[in-house]
Amino acid sequence: MSTLSKRLEHRHVNMIALGGSIGTGIFLASGYSIYVGGPGGALLAYILMAVVVYFLMTSLAEMSVYKPSTGTFCDYSSQYVGPSFGFAMGYNYWLNWAITIAAEVSAAALIMQYWFPEVNGAIFCSVFFLMIVVLNLLAVNIFGEAEYFLSFLKVAVILAFILLGAFSIFYEPHFGTHHWLMGDAPFHQGYLGCITVFLFAGFSFQGTETIGIASGEAKDPEQSIPKSIKLVFWRLTLFYVLIIAIITLLIPYDDPHLSIQDNVEMSPFTLVFNRYLSHYAADFVNFIILIALLSAANASMYSSSRMLWYLGKQKQAPQVFSQVTRHGVPLIALAVTILVGSVIFVSSKVGNGALFTYLVQASSLSGFIAWFGLALCHLQFRRKYLPTVGGERVLAYKASWYPYAQMMALCVLGFIIFGQFIPIISNANYHFSDIVLIYSSLILFLCFYVGHKWYCFAKRK
Repeated sequence: MSTLSKRLEHRHVNMIALGGSIGTGIFLASGYSIYVGGPGGALLAYILMAVVVYFLMTSLAEMSVYKPSTGTFCDYSSQYVGPSFGFAMGYNYWLNWAITIAAEVSAAALIMQYWFPEVNGAIFCSVFFLMIVVLNLLAVNIFGEAEYFLSFLKVAVILAFILLGAFSIFYEPHFGTHHWLMGDAPFHQGYLGCITVFLFAGFSFQGTETIGIASGEAKDPEQSIPKSIKLVFWRLTLFYVLIIAIITLLIPYDDPHLSIQDNVEMSPFTLVFNRYLSHYAADFVNFIILIALLSAANASMYSSSRMLWYLGKQKQAPQVFSQVTRHGVPLIALAVTILVGSVIFVSSKVGNGALFTYLVQASSLSGFIAWFGLALCHLQFRRKYLPTVGGERVLAYKASWYPYAQMMALCVLGFIIFGQFIPIISNANYHFSDIVLIYSSLILFLCFYVGHKWYCFAKRK
């Protein structure tokens, strides 16, 4: 058997995308964004990125409705751009999520040591890793239910934060727009601050594209995918934009608490909830961040195992990876993904953990590479493929603002990919190795692409 089961409900597809998108970025990095770019710079960067993501997701929806595929834009890249491009996209995306599993589980173990500092972190890692594995071994509809529950908790806390923040703004006079007028606000550090925030704002939205992967196991992709794209986009935009706006009105951008991203006690959520929950605020937010990390790890393992299954099915990896259980679970692809994630995790405990840091840094840019590929293959889909099958009349769903939206997305994503060095060189103590580290995922992508091109050329000779 090599076919995935189509058991995901509309609500499951929604929450899988939300689960992959709502993580520590919203609970910790939102405050840091304001610290770096000021209230205006942070809000503008997130709004602009939300527009780009909307255009990308409507492009994905158009292709997913026309041809639902677990291979998602990697499948579309092979068909509409070229086999080598699709090959590189597939392995880039699989490795990205496989590495993310280890990173999220390691971070979850650190959260547990907040409460249990005397317990070896490896114990928590093992327990969490096993829990994620078990959830992914179950039938996909059960996995969907688990992800639905985990994501629901995160959404509930975010809504509570928005309500409490709005209450504070309206009823406490020392909060408000005067934070936008202090120092060099609203655009702290000028254009450099805004660009810096913009470069990593997109990481907060990454994961929404897992809707495309889930389309291959959705019951009615023609109905569920367009609805999910719209709902998830507006929810994420509402969450991120509203949260950034509220934090700027509650906490001054130069508050030193916002400069710290690895301490839950400095989270803007903790600082706000502390007014209502006293000393229990850090415990409460810590628990929610733990849920967010486990949910993200769960969605990461789902995405990476399905991508490896797709590569096996397309004969771009050993075909044994395309086998699934009677419940529709790609067991061998899942096992290899677990093995890779485990090896990467072990690397974080060897020596000074430099290899682990390198791999996590290498995967950080691959999401933008995937988005760039998505916009490119949609343009190719419309220009070269669609006219051969009947034109736009065969589309049950059409992307917004074609082709201007997709061309804008390509330009913006190209700037993000090649502009990663800007914050680095602004630091007088930067090293060339820092730039190589940032761009290692792009180098890896090019190696996959050139390697496949060479293999195809050698095979024809």
